[in-house]
Amino acid sequence: MKIIILGAGRVGASVAESLVSEQNDITIIDTDVVQLRALQDRFDLRTVPGNGTHPTVLEQAGAHDADMLIATAARDETNLVACQLAATLFNVPTRIARIRAPEFQDHPEITGPGGFHVDHLICPEQTVCDYIIKLIEFPEALQVLEFAGGRASLIAVRAYAGGPLVEHPIRDLRKAHPNIDMRVVAIFRNESAIAPDGDTLIEPGDEVFLLAASEHIRTALSDLRRMDKAVRRIMIAGGGNIGLRLARALGSRYQVKIIESNALRCEYLASQLPSPTLVLHGDSTDEDLLEDESVGDMDLFVALTNDDENNIMSCMMAKRMGARRVISLINRRAYAELMQGSRIDIAIVPAQTTIGELLTHVRRGDMVAVHSLRRGAAEALEAVAHGDAKSSRVVGRRIEEIDLPRGANIGAIVRAGRSGGASEVIMAHHDTVIQSEDHVIVFVTNPRILPKVEKLFQVGVGFF
Repeated sequence: MKIIILGAGRVGASVAESLVSEQNDITIIDTDVVQLRALQDRFDLRTVPGNGTHPTVLEQAGAHDADMLIATAARDETNLVACQLAATLFNVPTRIARIRAPEFQDHPEITGPGGFHVDHLICPEQTVCDYIIKLIEFPEALQVLEFAGGRASLIAVRAYAGGPLVEHPIRDLRKAHPNIDMRVVAIFRNESAIAPDGDTLIEPGDEVFLLAASEHIRTALSDLRRMDKAVRRIMIAGGGNIGLRLARALGSRYQVKIIESNALRCEYLASQLPSPTLVLHGDSTDEDLLEDESVGDMDLFVALTNDDENNIMSCMMAKRMGARRVISLINRRAYAELMQGSRIDIAIVPAQTTIGELLTHVRRGDMVAVHSLRRGAAEALEAVAHGDAKSSRVVGRRIEEIDLPRGANIGAIVRAGRSGGASEVIMAHHDTVIQSEDHVIVFVTNPRILPKVEKLFQVGVGFF
């Protein structure tokens, strides 16, 4: 696939890194020649210096025969205009734009066919906000992902010593809950992926990925660690776009305090948030302020400023002062990998959180969802199986008969109910047969094999 990426920032670079190793022809446009040179030194891709809203630059990047434009520049207007040009001048089939202003999401007539011709809008701030809300709902989890409209969930949890089934083989999950079907699809131990089977012992400190019907997720969690108290008191450091979105989403259901260093921004926040939300003007790394506002009583402290160092510092201070759980937004992936699991419970890398949403529209085959896991170290896919045994490599076959590449694991199937009834979540076993229109959830620990997984779900004419 020939893909043009506009913007060589963190999101653009992350998308390029994910796609360049999958036999895609990648070209990146940016005005920053230093950043372009750095990317060209690291990856096998082409770069074009210039403004992506200029037709001559798009033409130089190969827009005439491109399959897709992914616009991830810093400004919404740049991304929208680039998509419009790609559609009207070059007839690029698929156009994706990253936007920040919620107004564009609220008015699809501006961005759609009659406006800027954007096929898919991606909003990183909203994606990160939704991610954090799921972590608030499941305070024991490291990551929570939903599939098939919320019918199935994949949850990552750190196994704690003393958990009922920690230091037991995985097969004991079935013995403990004979009426609940759940699946351990992967274990990461000392940063290495382990392909689990029934005899695999779950050890303290393991990062365990559990897949189950959504209504059974809490039961699955309770087997691996102590259940935390529900989150009620939340302090947010940073009243920018993400902080504001999160505080709005939390509404009056939680006791929320938000710290913002800009006085004018504080006034704006106060006018936009529910009256119970307390807006504080100050520095989130100010120990006296944190102590005065009882950070030690917080169930959750979330640092969402634009400064990685401030986010790390404020989280470490909040944790030391007694906050039960801390989450930090960290743009630099190397920082996040160093900090998570130390004094910072969860480090969120916005580019990696957003990239899964982008990749959903890039993957071949009928991919409903693509989620990036462990900051890009693994992926979870939701693919729809089409066709029949003659045209599909998966339909009509047992799991054991499917030629899955090493590092891929089918975890579950969501099957539509008969006569319009409720859909069914089926945990995948070796003799499970995949039917046409099943939603198949695949866990991949080696992103390099993704093209092979995608190919399995592409329908061919006369496959045999």
